[in-house]
Amino acid sequence: MSDSILVPYDGSAPAADALEYAFETFPDASVTALHVVPLPEGYWAAFEDDEHRTADIERARERGQDVLEEAVDDTAEYDRTLDTEVATGKPEREIVDHAETEAYDMIVIGSHGREGVSRVLLGSVAESVVRRSPIPVVIVR
Repeated sequence: MSDSILVPYDGSAPAADALEYAFETFPDASVTALHVVPLPEGYWAAFEDDEHRTADIERARERGQDVLEEAVDDTAEYDRTLDTEVATGKPEREIVDHAETEAYDMIVIGSHGREGVSRVLLGSVAESVVRRSPIPVVIVR
C-alpha cells in the first residue's frame, strides 16, 4: 500500500484521470498534485531578457496555482485533502526530483495515449518519468 502519492497535474483530461485513479485506488494515501511550469531552454531561452522571463515565469506559476485550485475543487467529492505544489523547470526532471526529495512512495501520471511515430517525434513526459524514476510509476490511460 502506498502512503504518499505524487500526481503530476497540468489540468488536462489524462491528468484528471490520474488524480481520480489515485483517489479511488489508494483511499488511505496522501495525494499531492504537482504542476510544473516548463522553462524555455537552449535556443528559445536566448530570445528573452531576464526581466521578461521572470515576469512570464511568475504569470505561469500563478496560472499553475489556478489549475491546482481547480483540481482541489474537482476532487472535493472524495472528501479528502489534496495537497498542491508548483515547481519550475523541465517537467520530467522536476517530477522525478520532487518525488525523490519529498520521499513519495509512488507517482501516478496520466498518459496522452500517443503511440508509434507521434510518441517518438513528440516525446513523452510520462515515458521519461518511467525511465528515470526510482519509485513505482503508474500510467493512467
